[in-house]
Amino acid sequence: MAERVLIVDDEPDIRELVGEILADEGFEVELAGDAEQARSLLSAASPDLVLLDVWMPGCDGVTLLKEWRERGELHCPVVMISGHGSVEAAVEATRQGAFDFIEKPVSMARLLATIRRALAETRKHEPIGATEGESDVIEPIGRSPAIQRMRDALAEVCAGADGHVLLHGEPGSGCTTVARWVHAQAGGGGFVHRVCDRNGDRVAEWIDRLSGASSHPPRTLYLDRLHQLGETGWRRLAELLALLEGRGGEAIRVIASTAAADGAPGAAADSAEASAAAAKLGPFRAEVPALRQRAEDIPDLVRALAERLPAREGRTYRPIPLPAQNRLRQHDWPGNLAELVDVVRSLLDGRDSAVTVEEIDERLQEAARAGAAGTTLTDSPLFSLPLREAREAFERQYLIARLREVGGSVGQLAEGVEMERTHLYRKLKQLGIDPKQLQEDDA
Repeated sequence: MAERVLIVDDEPDIRELVGEILADEGFEVELAGDAEQARSLLSAASPDLVLLDVWMPGCDGVTLLKEWRERGELHCPVVMISGHGSVEAAVEATRQGAFDFIEKPVSMARLLATIRRALAETRKHEPIGATEGESDVIEPIGRSPAIQRMRDALAEVCAGADGHVLLHGEPGSGCTTVARWVHAQAGGGGFVHRVCDRNGDRVAEWIDRLSGASSHPPRTLYLDRLHQLGETGWRRLAELLALLEGRGGEAIRVIASTAAADGAPGAAADSAEASAAAAKLGPFRAEVPALRQRAEDIPDLVRALAERLPAREGRTYRPIPLPAQNRLRQHDWPGNLAELVDVVRSLLDGRDSAVTVEEIDERLQEAARAGAAGTTLTDSPLFSLPLREAREAFERQYLIARLREVGGSVGQLAEGVEMERTHLYRKLKQLGIDPKQLQEDDA
């Protein structure tokens, strides 16, 4: 289960922003604007940790903490937050049992580290990956021969057989959805999703984490975009796989996905060590078919998306009749499922009338023009917009593209665009970008 955090702060902007960031990090969040709401939620929500503002109207945070302690109502760590920090307040909060004291403006990196440290020390273990990236697991949709071959190739591991898994599929073809499905079918547990980078820094992170004797590892470590590894990255992957082999009966499965044929390391990492690491990513291997290879599944996918997107995103449902579905089926979908999701979402534009073939042709032509090779910068429709609108449109396209490069990880995005995470979350919210939805859509 996800760890539950109760955020108590009288400033709604801070309360909601921190809540959104923690929710994106995999926590369940409860919000309270004052001491009275906090008292009710403490008993009703049974939080695993409380973030408590010091200065609030009525009852201040230190007084509330003291009240909870004296009444024996507090059974979780408390991290105090204050925009007007002082040595006296920090000393008093610590004396009343606060785990730590953080001043505003809050550094999200420090706050997240403090939260995880508090939970780890309280529970006497760090919950590595137990709740990271959890979402509703959706079985890959389709009845085509290509999808059936994929299911057959994964049937043994889905039934519980041990062994690593290597998925091969074009970008946007649905490897992440398949990885989560295999993980759930094989028994579930902790699932960690990491996007590979050239030097294998995300792999090295798990070498460090799993090397500790007291570590509590996930059941599945999903390494996305294996083809992005360079020579150093493959060397680190070989080290990780050797480490996992040495853990004995502690079963930790690696599921990896790649766009490279047969999972080959490629010329940039053409070494015996890299080839050996690639060979260990078995015995289970499966091809996740491109959408054009299973066109007969498109009507089922379109119907599922037309129902799922309105329910999830608050959009107006629009019927997509058979002629419109057939037109979508005829398209070659170079962007695979991710492109199909974008097109269906664009059709759910607030109207409740049935989607027409003409609308679909228009959407597909727009997508083709946007991705046409040889387009110059000044050919962009952004140049016809006012500066403010053009800037917002560019920022949105830029951040979505960079998010897709890192598999929806806001932490990795913040590093890549060199932007402080709190400011980045505000920017994403301002532009209407939901990292979780984007990650699911691209899966």
